[in-house]
Amino acid sequence: MSKVSYYTPEGLKKLKDELNHLKDVERPKASQAIAEARDKGDLSENAEYDAAKEAQGLLEMKISKLEEVVANARVIDESQLDTSKVLVHSHVKIKNKTNGAEMEYKLVAQSEADLKSGKISVDSPIGKGLLGKQVGDTAEIEVPNGTVKFEVIDIWRD
Repeated sequence: MSKVSYYTPEGLKKLKDELNHLKDVERPKASQAIAEARDKGDLSENAEYDAAKEAQGLLEMKISKLEEVVANARVIDESQLDTSKVLVHSHVKIKNKTNGAEMEYKLVAQSEADLKSGKISVDSPIGKGLLGKQVGDTAEIEVPNGTVKFEVIDIWRD
């Protein structure tokens, strides 16, 4: 069963661009590498041919997985998001109840996650723990060091 993922319009465009690059640029390169290796003689003892075929197989698998992700992708109209609770594409400000540190994140699909820009995956432990929480709620999140408690301070959208 396929998993539906939610994306921003930019995130979905990035996925489609990557898929098109793999199909239009990388696939012909892989075919060319196989053809060149085949021209070098006996296929039973041709390591270059075997490597090219394996690379093609890996590329086709990557294309297939990306096609499935794109087929199951849904674009979210962020203006329609409910800001009373944490959802995918919500911005959230949380406070670590142990050390008082405050952090701001945007919850996004796994392929859009980028911690440097404050985007965390809804599939990450923190993302999963925050989903459905409201301002004032405490999320107890299991991390490798144990359980961390985060208080939801604010929720908003772009």
